[in-house]
Amino acid sequence: MASRNNVQNTHIQQQFRKLHAAVLDIVSVINRPQRDEVLIKEAGIPLERALFPLLVSIERFGPIGVVDLADRIGRDYTTVSRQVAKLESLDLVARQAGAADRRVREAVIAPKGKLMTDAVDAARDRIGSAILGAWDINDIDELVRLMRKFADALNEDPPTA
Repeated sequence: MASRNNVQNTHIQQQFRKLHAAVLDIVSVINRPQRDEVLIKEAGIPLERALFPLLVSIERFGPIGVVDLADRIGRDYTTVSRQVAKLESLDLVARQAGAADRRVREAVIAPKGKLMTDAVDAARDRIGSAILGAWDINDIDELVRLMRKFADALNEDPPTA
């Protein structure tokens, strides 16, 4: 039985390296500023590129505190705080007292910001349809199912080796 476990572990390790490489490729593409610019242009919204990931993240994960937001997008807390203030000044987001801790101010999407993220979603749908248009529908369903399963597993506490 031990040899079967070793074979399975070796296979998992080899496949995980390939999976990790694919995830790095995806993250690299997603993190390119040019990709944000394409989405902004396709959505037809007047927004600075630096503010784009914050607006989308606030809409997806809000209400969200600045510390959590900074952690999610990999930016410094003070930078994110200034950028959220800029989004607030543009009436794209609002700040409110936190539900768990009233001293913490959380960002939530404002109606004007929601209109922008809806336009971004429509643009993303058009781009995604072009990317996946030639794929078999079952492959798309399986990709979505497995990506969600993997994302959920990553969000759990990491297991010890």
